Amino acid sequence: MNSFTLIAIGNLARNPELVAKGDTSYTRFMLVGNDYAGKDEEGTAREWVTSLWFVAFGPIGETLARNGRKGDQLIVEAQVRANNWTDKQGEKQYDHSFVVMGFRFGAPGKIKREEFDAAADERLDDDGELAQAEG
Repeated sequence: MNSFTLIAIGNLARNPELVAKGDTSYTRFMLVGNDYAGKDEEGTAREWVTSLWFVAFGPIGETLARNGRKGDQLIVEAQVRANNWTDKQGEKQYDHSFVVMGFRFGAPGKIKREEFDAAADERLDDDGELAQAEG
């Protein structure tokens, strides 16, 4: 059992990157979230921007790499894994990885919406009606 599991909701900062090394494949991606942070002196709303890197292995990672596009909203369940090491100067370094255990797509981003619109346009004839399948 992993003591730390988190749910993150954010938008892809860029297209997911699929990496294959030997028999192992994984996908790296960054989620960005914006949170309200009050108002400044002029009354303009401020935001906190938080970004986190995630890694997904195997079929989950391949699905994300194949279908995820910059701007898409993802709802991700991930486990937090400690990465501790000693650097070249002999100092202990501490970091964390967020390993995806599952995900769902939320709202599509601009790129995905444009892909959907292009696919829909291909299914329409010159009069804007659904084209009849031949056969």
